Amino acid sequence: MTSPLHDRAALKKARRVVVKVGTSLLTGGGLHVNRPYLRALAAALGELWNQGREVALVTSGAIGAGAGQLGFETRPQSVPERQACAAAGQVALMHYYAEAFRKQTPPRAVGQLLLTRDGLEDRTRYLNARHTLEALFERGAVPIVNENDTVSVDEIKFGDNDRLSALVAVAAEAQALVLLTDVPGLLDAPPRENPDAKLISCVPEVTARIEALAAPTGSFLGTGGMVTKLQAAKIVTAAGEAMVLVGGHDPRVLLEVFDGREVGTYFPPRGDRLVARKRWLAFSARSQGTIRVDAGAREALVKRHKSLLPSGIVSVEGRFGSGALVELAGPDGQAFARGLANYTAAEIDAIRGLKTQKIAQVLGQLLFEEVVHRDNLVVL
Repeated sequence: MTSPLHDRAALKKARRVVVKVGTSLLTGGGLHVNRPYLRALAAALGELWNQGREVALVTSGAIGAGAGQLGFETRPQSVPERQACAAAGQVALMHYYAEAFRKQTPPRAVGQLLLTRDGLEDRTRYLNARHTLEALFERGAVPIVNENDTVSVDEIKFGDNDRLSALVAVAAEAQALVLLTDVPGLLDAPPRENPDAKLISCVPEVTARIEALAAPTGSFLGTGGMVTKLQAAKIVTAAGEAMVLVGGHDPRVLLEVFDGREVGTYFPPRGDRLVARKRWLAFSARSQGTIRVDAGAREALVKRHKSLLPSGIVSVEGRFGSGALVELAGPDGQAFARGLANYTAAEIDAIRGLKTQKIAQVLGQLLFEEVVHRDNLVVL
């Protein structure tokens, strides 16, 4: 497995990358796709492929493209209207992308993946998406990913393609994610309030101070903003990958990024790369409950990489069965890990605080010594 990209120079070695382009860049803030920009983006991505990299594209813009085609003058407000625009816009977008990549040297095929949140939360669907990405890469085709806005409703929406791109990067086991946006990167002050705001070149960790810089923004067609981009950075860097947030008005900035030049804001990996199964546990699957543990158990899990035993459990929240994905929270209530529970919520509540040898006495049998085994646990 490729080593983490702990500095910009290492980006030259990235062999699999994910690029996300936002609605404002693709539409220029209007209701039609900026086709010259899309062609320039395809040309830049084609050059990355020619450098020996495998590149997937996460694209926004379907609703914006469809809104223009269906005669809307402003962003549609109702869910059915947005879904109708997405249905029309996805057809147009893929036609434009296919045409643009066909004109590259060498010509490249494209493949479309339309995802919803439940498509990645389900382990089987998650693996199917991974296998599709792998097959497209093997054939030299460009995977083009978008949220399936034609069927998404509030409870299954990613809500923005920043988070979607982070989850795609994690699933694809990419070494880097690049977010092309309409600002130069993360600035030390909101640019609309402070025209002298300066670019932050590197963010080793997304702290509360960094999050405070994320003013609520977003174009009238897009749903994202700096908040969602920082959320994406948290996901990607926690998985052991790098992220770059950079102004994308000229898509050839991608060539500078992967030449290791100091453009945009660089978010280095926070640790070693997670293995594939733990990536799904950490970021894609939906938690069904919470197990709160004491300080000693938290330290054993985080620092000594131990399994969770019933003796360290303080309380259980939620109703779940054995094998469910749960979050582990410390005394402060903050989740610090996720894992698969060997027992039901009711069983865990019955044995919490007890020594392992007491499990059989309370439950009638000893199925597992551990409530969550370390092989099925990932620290966030």
